[in-house]
Amino acid sequence: MKCSVYIATSVDGFIARKNGSVDWLDAAQDPNIDMGDHADMGFADFMASVDCLIMGRKCMEMISSMNLTPEQWPYGDTRIIVLSNTIKQAPENIREHVEMYSGDIQELVTKLESEGHQHAYIDGGTTIQAFINCQLIDEISITYAPVLLGEGIPLFGRLLKDIKLEQAQSTAFANNFIQVKYSVNYQS
Repeated sequence: MKCSVYIATSVDGFIARKNGSVDWLDAAQDPNIDMGDHADMGFADFMASVDCLIMGRKCMEMISSMNLTPEQWPYGDTRIIVLSNTIKQAPENIREHVEMYSGDIQELVTKLESEGHQHAYIDGGTTIQAFINCQLIDEISITYAPVLLGEGIPLFGRLLKDIKLEQAQSTAFANNFIQVKYSVNYQS
């Protein structure tokens, strides 16, 4: 099963402020810029390519705190698995959308693959790092927001070894966001 990361960071590599807030992401966007066909910067196309989403507990809690309406829910009917060793049940407002999982991530990937899943979206800093350390991420797409935070929660933390990123593709958007997509090579 292919596992892909699709995430936004500040230019200096933070996915959230120290308190978990992602308010800077909306603030970095200029609502007066016409994005044309790129209003979502490729998110809908990416979501159409995946058949499941694996996210961490903190990511789920951030989404829950947004209190999204059914019209605002960005994941459609994609199967969502939330990794947590500390909680067994999702918050009430998103419970119908997610299932909780506690256990080995390699076993989870094997199980999902045996159920016919072919492409997983991996989200959340700690979850992404764990998948990278298990050599399970195949591609990474990072959309850099035109803002420097100086501190916060970094996308990448401690890795077990250097990871080579290859086949870079980039897109610059009218709102000054830049998206870079890489294939991951664990063999180097």
